[in-house]
Amino acid sequence: MTTLYLIRHAEAEGNLYRRIQGQWDGEITPRGKRQIEALAERFRDVPLDAVYSSDLRRTIETAGAILRYHDLPLQTTPRLREIYMGAWEGLAWGDADHAEPEQMFYFNHDPARWQIPGAEPYAVLEARMTSALRDIAARHPGGTVAVVSHGTAIRTYLAARLGIASGEIGTLAHGDNTCVAKLEFENGAVHVAYHNDASHLPEELSTFTRQTWWKGVDKDPGNLRMEQMTFPRDSAFYIACYRDAWRTIHGTEEGFTAQLYLASAQKHARTRDAVMRLMSGDTPVGMIELDEHHKGADGRLWISFLYLTPHAREQGWGVQLLGHAVWYCETRGFPGIRLHCAASNEHANGFYAHYGFTCVGEAAGVRGRLLLLEKPVRGRGVKPVGPETIDWKEHEK
Repeated sequence: MTTLYLIRHAEAEGNLYRRIQGQWDGEITPRGKRQIEALAERFRDVPLDAVYSSDLRRTIETAGAILRYHDLPLQTTPRLREIYMGAWEGLAWGDADHAEPEQMFYFNHDPARWQIPGAEPYAVLEARMTSALRDIAARHPGGTVAVVSHGTAIRTYLAARLGIASGEIGTLAHGDNTCVAKLEFENGAVHVAYHNDASHLPEELSTFTRQTWWKGVDKDPGNLRMEQMTFPRDSAFYIACYRDAWRTIHGTEEGFTAQLYLASAQKHARTRDAVMRLMSGDTPVGMIELDEHHKGADGRLWISFLYLTPHAREQGWGVQLLGHAVWYCETRGFPGIRLHCAASNEHANGFYAHYGFTCVGEAAGVRGRLLLLEKPVRGRGVKPVGPETIDWKEHEK
């Protein structure tokens, strides 16, 4: 009998920013790195003969946890990648749901009927995962192998092994980041000993404890959407946001010049996706303003303004605004993000530090010292796989 431990990658940017990852090659988050530590301990004393992963960064780094205590080479293959989401790649889940609710329903409840331009069909994903894992098991007869892959890829494979049809996919629970399935291959058959086991994660490290989509909720209130701001329609909203932020930071409206900041936003809004409002249903709950040509950005994308309305705070929604900025960087080739934050605004500085910003300088502001914060952003770095044309074995190194 050959045993395969099939493992989902640790929390990555798409999980955090609530954006559709697919083959978007995002980074592991700070929480994901702590999940990796827990996964490493789980597999410390498990005898292994080989370790495989997809060739995307989030699985390679997760596989590194297992290799920490096993002197084995990591073997990567695109056959283990996540489903390619076509035109949905990199979108906010809320954006996709708002634009194409019927297709989102199919994706969640009957993926064989899901059809998005350029996307990999459900049946093709199931076939490539089945063949990939069968081939890996055949290479290690009688052995034990760890394989790191992705959420939808793993769930699709498990559904086929458990006899769950596409229209019944909702009966198979989603697996948390770094969850483990144990597969036993013998005499041409596959037995699923267990699946979705994340017992190595304490509650504070679970991605799922902070989200509800995985519970089968059709309209997850945490999946917000981004909407282009236009002027003069959004002038009053923009001014109200900026006034509130100014008053919160400085304790007074002295020095606040509404028309000056509004004129800047109108200029930036000429660039698509640069000035966006964050929407919960039909209600704007925040906004972000991006500037591609700010003089202090040094070739990086500049966040001129990021804001959440008072009732929208403390719900973990601000990170979706950052996610939009990261997506904007990656799709337009910027190497990173910069912004100024008032040194006295401890809450905001803590927020940015938590999500990977570091202080690289200081400047004098209108009413106090400003910190220059920066976050590097790596490009996607991986071209999507063409599942019907690629010679998979040529890519297995």
